Amino acid sequence: MPDLYDQINTAANYIRSRAPQFQPAIGIILGSGLGALADDVTDATVIPYGDIPGFAPSTVVGHAGRLMLGNLGGRPVLVMAGRLHFYEGYSLQQVTFPVRVMHALGIGTLIVTNAAGGLNPAYRQGDLMLIADHINLPGMAGNSPLFGPNDERLGPRFPAMNGAYDPELRGLARAAAARLDIPLREGVYIFLSGPTYETPAEVRMLRTLGADAVGMSTVPEVTVARHSGMRVLGISTITNEAIADEAGGSANHSEVLETANLIGPRLRALIAAIVAG
Repeated sequence: MPDLYDQINTAANYIRSRAPQFQPAIGIILGSGLGALADDVTDATVIPYGDIPGFAPSTVVGHAGRLMLGNLGGRPVLVMAGRLHFYEGYSLQQVTFPVRVMHALGIGTLIVTNAAGGLNPAYRQGDLMLIADHINLPGMAGNSPLFGPNDERLGPRFPAMNGAYDPELRGLARAAAARLDIPLREGVYIFLSGPTYETPAEVRMLRTLGADAVGMSTVPEVTVARHSGMRVLGISTITNEAIADEAGGSANHSEVLETANLIGPRLRALIAAIVAG
């Protein structure tokens, strides 16, 4: 069986064969319910994940499972309309394989979006949060996409994760949000494996750890992007408010998708402005 490096290059070569004259500069991963941003990509080549060697299919409602290569904000981009998740039963190496392929295609900047629960009591459903840092609970418990032998062609054995969310890109995001008059919070995202939503006791614990938003994605992708030397910008859509008491009701995926669709126009405008620079 080919090693990971060869699998990555096989996938990258297939994508190049579908758009041979196209060189994307920026990769964008769209989270739950945020796929409408893909409609803004012009002159697009669309490739279902199932056609790409090594790509696993996305199985979650709200994730289309297709790759798009085209132009956004006047710049060439590669957009993942839907991502893969650890809770789908995929290994973290499978979840992050598309990020490896982006890097092999020459992409140096990754923008990740997600739907997240608001932990910060000041956050409200419908807010956008610029990710300043993250907490990787599954990684601390022994689940990391970097576990196993390290191939130095892909990145160093011990990558640093300080500054994982590029300060310059965050500055561009703040400036774009100000121009568009889009409120933009900034905080810490905490990654849980899911697929269950958090208990009230877990919500209280996560707040104590210093997290502002919680979700089931993004951090493995960011880990691999930084291992590869890519710059990263992350934006969470606060699609529900995490529940810290028994009487607070319960979260559900339909609510997440509905809110993500409502937030979508603001996020689309913000990302297009960031990409355009």
